[in-house]
Amino acid sequence: MNKQHINFKHDQSGSIKSVSTDLHGEDIIHNPLLNKGTAFTKKERALFGLDCYLPERIETLDEQATRAYRQLQEKDNDIQKYIYLNQLHDTNVTLFYALASRNIEEVFPLIYTPTVGAAVEQYSHIMRRPQGIYLSYNHQDKIDEIFSEYNADEIDFIIVTDGEAVLGIGDQGVGGMEISIGKLMVYIACAGINPARVLPIQLDVGTNNERLLKDEEYLGWRHKRLEGEKYDSFIDRFVKNVQKHFPKIYLHWEDFGRGNARRILEKYRQEMCTFNDDMQGTGIVAAANVIAGVNAAGGKLKEQKIIMFGAGTAGCGIADQICDVLESAGLTQEQARRQIYLVDRFGMVTDYLKDVPSFQLPYLKSKDVVASWEVAKVENISLAEVVKNIQPTILIGVSTVKGAFSKEIVQEMAGHVKHPIIMPLSNPNSLSEATPEDLIKWTDGNAIIAAGSPYSPVKYKGKTYRISQGNNMFIFPGLGLGTIAVQANRMTNNMIRAACIKLSEFSPSRKDKKAPLLPPVSQVTEVSAAVAIAVAEQAIKDGVAEKKGDLTRLINQAKWTSTYYNYTKSE
Repeated sequence: MNKQHINFKHDQSGSIKSVSTDLHGEDIIHNPLLNKGTAFTKKERALFGLDCYLPERIETLDEQATRAYRQLQEKDNDIQKYIYLNQLHDTNVTLFYALASRNIEEVFPLIYTPTVGAAVEQYSHIMRRPQGIYLSYNHQDKIDEIFSEYNADEIDFIIVTDGEAVLGIGDQGVGGMEISIGKLMVYIACAGINPARVLPIQLDVGTNNERLLKDEEYLGWRHKRLEGEKYDSFIDRFVKNVQKHFPKIYLHWEDFGRGNARRILEKYRQEMCTFNDDMQGTGIVAAANVIAGVNAAGGKLKEQKIIMFGAGTAGCGIADQICDVLESAGLTQEQARRQIYLVDRFGMVTDYLKDVPSFQLPYLKSKDVVASWEVAKVENISLAEVVKNIQPTILIGVSTVKGAFSKEIVQEMAGHVKHPIIMPLSNPNSLSEATPEDLIKWTDGNAIIAAGSPYSPVKYKGKTYRISQGNNMFIFPGLGLGTIAVQANRMTNNMIRAACIKLSEFSPSRKDKKAPLLPPVSQVTEVSAAVAIAVAEQAIKDGVAEKKGDLTRLINQAKWTSTYYNYTKSE
């Protein structure tokens, strides 16, 4: 029996048919994974001693969801709605996901981007109850003891953060846990990852955010963020204990800083099944958008010239995945890298710059490349100068520099390519490089756009343009489900490529070149299911799957749905 006191029983198809528990009375009502509230049946009320703890009337899940939706609508603003939804999740997990799945397009922006960014910043002031595990550097000697309380066979998935690089708002310390919780909600709602088999973890290594350090209500370790050997030793201790206690785990890294994210992933990815969504997930979605956008524009992948504005964890992750796509189109790795130009905080990445991070080096341009360019300072080549000199076909932003894609830059780009592909992916919207409305106006409706957060449709010259949200929710849920279903012991590059190609196949622009690059959010569960199958198949081909056989059954065994299962007493 795991710490949640839940056992799942499956039918011949692999789907969950019932749940057994050893809890009784109030304890079962107070367990959010088991609580049905007013929907407990007469039989269950008698079996678990619930008659005196519930109103007389027995409701259906649909009736409960209708009431919950009405209560949600009564909240005055998005933060209040966020708090309400999380309180519902803390009380009744099944009802929460039933509400979310019935109202995906309305609820997702509340539980995930963009609202979650504001919630993270206010974490210590709006915190309701702790969830998951908080591993402080001060208590690292207890990691082994804490993990030993869990049954390894009953945990499939760990999502971990140190809160250093949250969305576009930076170091949020212990508040990063809110992102991990929100991300888990998306995994569960979109792909059916079982909420009883997941474990969110916050690594509290301090914070460099002065606002938090001065906040008397800050809930984390009030200490400057650890660096160097102490940080690395703590991370290694954490990973070694994960490997010891959860040898079959799928480990998801979330919101680690640019100086740590890539090297941590590279250090451990050959030892276990691990994934960094900020690098790989963002890269997959952006590359899928590139494939769809080039198809819509009527071009060829190998002829594209791409500018990546923002060259940290996300930017270089996107560059790597686009490079992979260009290689699949027939270019060598060297040729593919030549097509991608990085522009970071100190200008374009060239060998004029000092102390270039190792993860940017593959895309560094030599002095010879820019020798004939017209620029003010070769040591600091601006985005506008790069656009003017290389005449790009694709412009992608993950810089969090609001308004960086100016009218001048966009129209310079549009002057050389009929359908410029422009992706301001920074989120929340307040940090976006450009608004879709401006991009459409500045290019007379010719720009092919994907944004990082939700935007309302844009009306221009009698036409309505639905804006694609290039959100990672289209990829990481299905990637996770497919990986867990076959119990992959590694995350291979081929699995990531399979997910990217499958997502691109859902682009509406394949049939209508003027349609958005990605499907609407309402299709995210369908996309996730297809991605899961593609990833699982590729894991088997790559020889990293511990489980093989009927994929439908394997995926059903890994899935959970927001329905009230029949409850029985544990034997």
